[in-house]
Amino acid sequence: MEKTLPPIPVKRYFTIGEVGELCGVKPHVLRYWEQEFTQLRPMKRRGNRRYYQRHEVLMIRRIRDLLYDQGFTISGARNKLQELAQSERERRKSGDLAPEDVAAENFDGEAVIDPEAFEAAVEEELNMQPVAPPPFDITQLAQIRRELLEIRELLSSVY
Repeated sequence: MEKTLPPIPVKRYFTIGEVGELCGVKPHVLRYWEQEFTQLRPMKRRGNRRYYQRHEVLMIRRIRDLLYDQGFTISGARNKLQELAQSERERRKSGDLAPEDVAAENFDGEAVIDPEAFEAAVEEELNMQPVAPPPFDITQLAQIRRELLEIRELLSSVY
């Protein structure tokens, strides 16, 4: 079932449909995986619409690889991801990681994987070439501004 996946575009958030196309997985499967893999926590906005970030897209590709290409079961893939996180914690504790590779920890002491380090590791593992960012575009800046204003609006309704 070796299928070449498209490169991940340079953008902040992806809809469930976009993630499905980027990862070769149907949206209902992604919603199911959210229940099975605690690492997948897309942001939900109006109407429970899901918005995934780049590191989540990479995690989904990793899960897809474990399940579809390597033949793991759901629980086997979950265990494999936990083993990888545990080995990452052990490497961090033993000092085998460079300071910029050290992941932060959340309040429960669980490792929070640095998205950039995770992305580099997944791309290397899957033999993918990183996508160069497109040349600067004023429309991108306008899009970022709109997103920031939406975030400010969301935050102001919380506080």
